[in-house]
Amino acid sequence: MRRRKAPVRTVSPDPKYNSTVAMKFINDLMQDGKKSLSMTIFYGALDKIKEITGEDGFKVFEKAIENVKPKLEVRPRRVGGATYQVPVEVRPRRQLSLAIKWLIKAARERSEKTMVERLAKEFIDASKNEGKAIKIRENTHRMAEANRAFAHFRW
Repeated sequence: MRRRKAPVRTVSPDPKYNSTVAMKFINDLMQDGKKSLSMTIFYGALDKIKEITGEDGFKVFEKAIENVKPKLEVRPRRVGGATYQVPVEVRPRRQLSLAIKWLIKAARERSEKTMVERLAKEFIDASKNEGKAIKIRENTHRMAEANRAFAHFRW
């Protein structure tokens, strides 16, 4: 049993778009504490989107995040010695963090030469409801749908 609820940490908005979502993305993209590099990659990807599609890069990014957010997921519940995968609705903060993680994971697994290109292409794909991050969300929803029979174990 947990002793107390973990405090909610607020993230300061990013300097360019004044968006906390963008800053959360930059923080998740960061490796080895190199924030300036992850900012360069992120903003470079948004510029690349504008170059490729002619649309506003930030709007494409926001649409991609919105499309990747999962509505349902499965959580394991032990009932009478058996573990059931119980479908539950995903809380909004978890939706955002999962969407960000999945987009970064999908971008890192792509075959383009630079991370800027990979991220830009993944954002474009996700905004059109295709690509690997969307596939991950679909699998999560499929699992929840398949285990709908155990929904009554939710408490």
